[in-house]
Amino acid sequence: MEVPTADGVSAPLPGRCAFYVEKKKRYCKMIVGSGKAYCGEHANALFYVQDINAGPAIVEDTPKDEVPLSDRSKAELNLLIKKLKTAVKGFKCKHEENIQSHPALHEALNDPKNGDSAFKHLKQQASLLGNMEDLHLLGPNRCFVEFGAGKGKLSHWIHVALKAYDDIHFLLVERSSARFKVDGKHQNSDTKFERLQVDIQHLDLRKVPLLQEKGLPVVGVGKHLCGAATDLALQCLLGSSETAPHGIKDQPPSKRSKLQQQPGESTGPELQPIPRVAGETAAGQELRVGGVAIALCCHHRCDWRHYVGKEFFKEKGLGASEFAAFLRMSSWATCGSRQARQTSPPQGQTDQTFEEEEHEATEEAELDSLEGVLNAEDREHIGRLCKLLIDQGRVHFLQQKGFDSRLLYYTSSDVSLENVLLTALPALR
Repeated sequence: MEVPTADGVSAPLPGRCAFYVEKKKRYCKMIVGSGKAYCGEHANALFYVQDINAGPAIVEDTPKDEVPLSDRSKAELNLLIKKLKTAVKGFKCKHEENIQSHPALHEALNDPKNGDSAFKHLKQQASLLGNMEDLHLLGPNRCFVEFGAGKGKLSHWIHVALKAYDDIHFLLVERSSARFKVDGKHQNSDTKFERLQVDIQHLDLRKVPLLQEKGLPVVGVGKHLCGAATDLALQCLLGSSETAPHGIKDQPPSKRSKLQQQPGESTGPELQPIPRVAGETAAGQELRVGGVAIALCCHHRCDWRHYVGKEFFKEKGLGASEFAAFLRMSSWATCGSRQARQTSPPQGQTDQTFEEEEHEATEEAELDSLEGVLNAEDREHIGRLCKLLIDQGRVHFLQQKGFDSRLLYYTSSDVSLENVLLTALPALR
């Protein structure tokens, strides 16, 4: 068999990108990093499918103009609250509490050098790992996909917990570049860390080379995955290529679009083939989802187009209009407990840490307009019901995909006001 000549046309030039540029009828000439096959510009081209997880571009019942809560009459607000209470009837208003810890973080949790903010984040990481261990999601022979990875701290601690085991891989998904990434510390280890700089909205996991080559079960994780990002992640894990808008072909994002983008040891059992088919990879293997563990937050940043619970809402006699109102009302859940919002980070606190802790935001005008309608305690209760309803739509979506799913409190409210964890495991047949 004749071997193609490495001339940049028949085959890539040595040390150059292996992406074939159809328009130029040759391979890309960019130099690639050690051990990599593609340059930075074309690395995403393999798994970038525009809007694949976004949902339909046009949703029939989307209202043209959203009416702020402050512009609604008392009668309109009461009607919304009545619809909300009817929709959540039968659901427990409070979740089961399962606050855990994990030996992997014992040393860090007892390090006096850590301040209050760092300590709170460590307690959350420890409980996330403890809950994942309870679900048998921590173990070898799988790939952890951390959505909204940021610095990659959750993947870091999972790696610490499983450092004694082989065949563990990590995909860290983050749409923007992050400073002080902790995954860089693990590049010389036997564990494979790969960072994908792409919006979840455009990520086709089935086309990621690591998953094509290994065929490993995937465990989707995330800590404080804001608003619509949670829905996009669930669609990314459990959707199919059919969700991509008709007529849109696979294509890498342009440089301009990237710039415009903003927001003891434990082991689990061997993951068995998952009774769910999300489509086959190019290698002819299914994308197998072994489980989900996502800490939720920022419901007011959800979006009807991306929301995976639209069918659930419609079954409840609700639509986009009610959804939009419930999003704004959901922030009432934390506005009563949160201290007055600050306009700048406290001294000694970084901008990034400040932003992580200040997830919720409620318009002051809206709160002021409700003083004669609802007291602070009632607003907080209604806000929590809104979050519950939105999250139950996600549980419904997971159940429809063949998973057992639940919501629980994974940390106390004094550690984080956003303390709900969404979990899912393949349902036993």
